[in-house]
Amino acid sequence: MRYGYWLLGALMLGGFAVAATGDLPSAVGEVDGGVVGAIRRNPRSQRLEAVGEAFEVRGASAATKFPAPVPGGRTIVVGPSERVRSIKQAAVVARDGDTVEIQSGDYRRQAVVWTQAHLTIRGKGTRPVLIADGDHAEGKALWVVRNGSILIENLEFRGARVPDGNGAGIRVEKGHLKVVRCAFFDNEMGILTGNQADTVLEVEDSEFGEAPKHAGSLHHLLYAGQIARLRVTGSRLQQGFLGHLIKSRARESDISYNLLVDGADGRASYELEFPNGGVAWVIGNIIGQSARSDNRDLLSYGAEGAHWPDNALYLAHNTLVNDNIDGNFLHVWGERLPAGVEVWAINNLLLGHGGFAPQAPGRHDGNQFAERATRFIDVDGLPVGLPSNSPLRGTAKAPGFARGRNLAPGAEFRLPAGTRPLPAGKPLSPGALQ
Repeated sequence: MRYGYWLLGALMLGGFAVAATGDLPSAVGEVDGGVVGAIRRNPRSQRLEAVGEAFEVRGASAATKFPAPVPGGRTIVVGPSERVRSIKQAAVVARDGDTVEIQSGDYRRQAVVWTQAHLTIRGKGTRPVLIADGDHAEGKALWVVRNGSILIENLEFRGARVPDGNGAGIRVEKGHLKVVRCAFFDNEMGILTGNQADTVLEVEDSEFGEAPKHAGSLHHLLYAGQIARLRVTGSRLQQGFLGHLIKSRARESDISYNLLVDGADGRASYELEFPNGGVAWVIGNIIGQSARSDNRDLLSYGAEGAHWPDNALYLAHNTLVNDNIDGNFLHVWGERLPAGVEVWAINNLLLGHGGFAPQAPGRHDGNQFAERATRFIDVDGLPVGLPSNSPLRGTAKAPGFARGRNLAPGAEFRLPAGTRPLPAGKPLSPGALQ
């Protein structure tokens, strides 16, 4: 009997003790020269354990069955002491419905294309770090999501570079991608999508920054193409360079409860841009332009003309900070948009330089200018919160509803990334922080 099959039978009958951690069985299936599978040693008993039903490793040197959790999908564990030692191996063996768990540590040159239709990819414990180190998938990104419903959680992507200068931490070609508690640093693009009209991208509680400072393509931290929907909540974007913090061409964009502040050393262009219009919800954000910005406009809407038949901008309860002496808080390119496009600007708090004119029909109520001063409450060194004794505290009227959505904030950003809910019934103040 082959050793691998005898081992699997013994495990499924209750297992056996192994005294030393170096006694793990040798590989019976290999992909790219590495061991595949999910047999794990119990850290307390040192017993090799198997959970769930077996799956076949395809493309391995020997067809081997390894255990996996049930029901609904298997768990494939990746780590230096696991049977699957690399993310590239996991991408080969993962099937629809599986969960890939990546143990803490640094993973270099792990560029892959995920082709599964349904998959969860999750970092365990301290956030694992994926370092490109010159590797890329198809000249596009560290990871390419081809087409599927994919959840990526608690991972960090660093150093993506590709020949055309648009190397992304994650490139989304199609499908529905949800990114939660991830980080994207020193990539030519943090997340970049294609232009498939049914694609959805959601980003929650994540961090973006450290745009590379080399010539070439503009390095946007998050760039959504002409997709169905972009939603970004509870996330921090900073330290851009020539590109934008967020650029969205989506049919509908929902940017809520984020910290989009370039920082003193940042040189981003726009902090937030919707070049093709669409329906854009911008609610409860702190958005700040640095004095060194290469663009006068903090927020831009419609610069390249409308692509979608439905266009409107709803800007409510944001704190907009402009340190550029010649800057603008908002630029709506009305001459490039269809007649009648509405811009609602309600209960925004405006700090710093520049005027604020919505430049389009709609509702424009409760927006307040305030002088930058040390008496403001700091958020990571940025004075943006109204002090408790501010005369503006509690003076904002309820912003009402647009298209059936309540424009009143239900949460606010919290450091380092995330949100906290606002207490119900508390009187509203202008701006993002209540």
